[in-house]
Amino acid sequence: MQSPEISSTDKRKLLSVLSHASVFFSVTLLAVGIPIGVWFTSDDPVVKDNAKEAINFHFNVWFWGAIIGGIVGILSFISFGLLGVLLAPVIGLGFLIHWGLTIWAIAHCLGKAEQPFRYPFIFRLL
Repeated sequence: MQSPEISSTDKRKLLSVLSHASVFFSVTLLAVGIPIGVWFTSDDPVVKDNAKEAINFHFNVWFWGAIIGGIVGILSFISFGLLGVLLAPVIGLGFLIHWGLTIWAIAHCLGKAEQPFRYPFIFRLL
């Protein structure tokens, strides 16, 4: 019995979604290895662009997480924990934005496989 071939569109969708979905595991530094691996091994320009965009989003999540976490940590230390409790919704909002943008990217890749996704309002190192 012959195994069915995966179409180039399905492969594009799979690798693009895998690159963007790796951001859900961004608390581990190894998660960025998924889009890096896809970027270096794929020949498809759309997949490469999606992987590069996912890498840039990883950098942004880490950068803004460190900034916001540092500010909340310092203010919490200075106020003996009071401001940390009051600013907890800011951290929650950050997670909602992080997950919301990732879900948007995945939906875009599944719906418009021929067009790479671009995250709004991020800085791009690559």
